[in-house]
Parts: sequence; C-alpha cells; structure tokens
Amino acid sequence: MSDLHKMEMRAVYAAVLNELMDKNPDVMCLEADLGKASGTNPAVIAAHPKNHVNAGVAEANMIGVGAGLAIEGKIPFCASFSCFASRRVYDQIYLSVAYANTNVKIVGTATGITQGPNGGTHMDFQDLATMRVMPNLHVYSPCDVYELRAMMYHMAASKQPVYMQLVRSQVKKVFDENYVFDPERAVVLRTGTDVTLVSTGYMTQFAVEVAEQLKAEGISVELLHYGSVKPFDEGTLIRSAKKTGAVVTVENQHIIGGLGGAVCEILSEVCPTKVKRLGIPDQFGEVATEQYLFDKHEFGPAHIAKACREMAKAKK
Repeated sequence: MSDLHKMEMRAVYAAVLNELMDKNPDVMCLEADLGKASGTNPAVIAAHPKNHVNAGVAEANMIGVGAGLAIEGKIPFCASFSCFASRRVYDQIYLSVAYANTNVKIVGTATGITQGPNGGTHMDFQDLATMRVMPNLHVYSPCDVYELRAMMYHMAASKQPVYMQLVRSQVKKVFDENYVFDPERAVVLRTGTDVTLVSTGYMTQFAVEVAEQLKAEGISVELLHYGSVKPFDEGTLIRSAKKTGAVVTVENQHIIGGLGGAVCEILSEVCPTKVKRLGIPDQFGEVATEQYLFDKHEFGPAHIAKACREMAKAKK
C-alpha cells in the first residue's frame, strides 16, 4: 500500500480496520453515531457489518460496551471526535478501561485545531495531557498514514489499552510502507547539533519542512518524532538535549501537560536544558481556520523556524 499518503487519515483508518478484520474476526469497530466523520461509514459497515456497533449519541455507553467486548476476547476500536472520546467519557475510560485494564483501543479523531469549523466546544486541546496521566493507558499520535497503519497493527496485536489521537484530513508523507511502530522508541528523523526539535502527530509534517529549511540557513536541527507520548522514550531525548543544549517542542495541543510537559518533566530531573514549548496556550478554541490559529498562537511552520533560530542563537 505505497500510495496511502494520497488518502485522508480517516479513510486509511477505515481501510486498516477492514484489513485487521479480514485477518482477525475479533477486531470490532465501535462508533457513537459519527461513522461518516470517522470514515467507517460505509467502508467498514459494508465490508464487515457484524463487526460494527453504533452506540448512538452515547459515547460513555460506547466505552462501556467496548470494555465488555474486550472482556469477552474481542478487540474493540472505539472512535469519536477527540473531545467526546477523551473529555466526555473520561470517567468511563478511567474505570472500565484503565483501572480494569481491558483491551480497548480508543480513537480520538479531529484533534486540536483541525476542528476549527466546529468551534471551541468541539475542539480538544488537552487529550494528550489528560490521557497520559491515566495509569495503564498508552497514548499515541501518528504523524502520517503509514504510521497510523503501523500503529493500528501494533494495537490489534497487543493486549494494551490505548488512546490514539488523529486528524481526519490528508497529511504529508513522513514514513513509507516499511515503517514499523515501536512505542518504546522515538524516531530520529534528522540528526543535528544546534537545536533539538521535538514533535508529535499532526505537527511532525511541518517540523520536517522546518528542519530542511533551517539546514539551508546553516542551522543544524536534530528532529525527534514521538509517535508514542506514553510510554515516552526518555533516553533519545536526553542524549539529544545533551548534544544540542537547546530544545523546542511543538504539538497540536495545549503546551501544558502534553508533549512539551513530558519533555520538561524529564529534562528538569535528568538533564536541565532550556526548552521552548510551542502549541496552544491556556485558552479555549474558537471557530477559525488552521492558518488563523497557527498565527494567533504562534506554532505554525514560520513560528517553529523562528523558535529554533532563537534557541540555537541563545546558547552561543
């Protein structure tokens, strides 16, 4: 499937679910009346109607049903907008999935500023932060469709409860069909000596472009991509921070508690390093385009490049 990058993330999510169901009839697709938004209606319903459950506009019930199916040996993927799949059902995830350690895969779609047309009520800037503090739960954020596919295969083969966030739209290619996901390892996309740029999920496609741009300017960027925010590969971060002495983080999330929070927690204890966090400040969302929100909150490609330049210069 070498042309996956031409598809939207949600279309690939549905296609991989069908692949997994072809191989293992225990894989289930659960929705809360947002199958079209998630890409599974009609793709999964038509191909595997017996493996699809629509819980209706009842996300908490979807998580409870998913936990029950997991106890019976099924592998449920429970999807909804990230604001519903994390914030709306937090207590159900805490008790029925994490505390009970059930093999449920929760998928939060349209995360961060990609929900711009739906406004602040439907924007979730906190799901990385809220999910990573929950015991027993792994937290993933794929940067492209190839990592999404690799993550889903890993999730289906593992008994680990997982929360995975993703955007629904098409994203730029970072990996290829040979990529293998390992939640214990960050991926060093570029090696460098002047500044470490740490990204996850949707923002990695832009981080790659920035690293190439700065290379042409004579600034050596070491680019680390974290597909898994929990577990978090501390060793790769620490080695890079010791080498460059300056770190910039960028995420399609609040800068409090998510990727930037994880980086600061680790470095403050083990390797004190100056860190600049880019993302959404302590604010709610609003109806707006992605470009407007990138500019307002200063974490788009131009702002990433500016932060890297300033951090590289400040240490000299």
